[in-house]
Amino acid sequence: MKKAGQGDLKEQLRLLYEKLKKEGIFDEAHKKKLPMRPQRIGVISSASGAVIHDILVKLRMRNPYFDVLLYPAAVQGENCPGEVIEGVKYFEDKGNVDVIIIARGGGSIEDLMGFNDESLARAVYDCPIPVISAIGHETDYTILDFAADHRSPTPTAAAEDVLMSFDELSGMIENLRAKLNFNMSDYLSKKRIVLNSL
Repeated sequence: MKKAGQGDLKEQLRLLYEKLKKEGIFDEAHKKKLPMRPQRIGVISSASGAVIHDILVKLRMRNPYFDVLLYPAAVQGENCPGEVIEGVKYFEDKGNVDVIIIARGGGSIEDLMGFNDESLARAVYDCPIPVISAIGHETDYTILDFAADHRSPTPTAAAEDVLMSFDELSGMIENLRAKLNFNMSDYLSKKRIVLNSL
């Protein structure tokens, strides 16, 4: 007797997870920080699905000053891992984005199997550009989630994680401006005292 259906799939995933974990593919020490203010965001996803639309809407709401480059890829089926890997390699070779989001909406364990691929996990691990995994719903986990530099629970959440809102950024700049003014005034005041004493 042997397990069939989802039981067998889950066992395969467990074995792959243990193998990659042992090799250090999931180590936190290897994960790259996300850029604070990416100029251009690479997205690997279906060109026709709702996911890319949702990501773009959320990004525009947060901050209008960014570029997005979409690499269209299958997000389900046997072509999925290969096309997503091609997208990662494309952005890596071109060096034309600051961060990559790999995104897909929710689905069954079978639908998401393309993101439980060993070669994809290794490609993401080797990629010098930070990679965000945004696959499925909040409760869905794939091997890609563990290999990526950052996991977002949904594609929309990835848009929030990757780009600081314009208001937040403006507030930070205003705080820095105030600190700079204070420090310069303090510095000049101390130098004036020294000059006067001379």
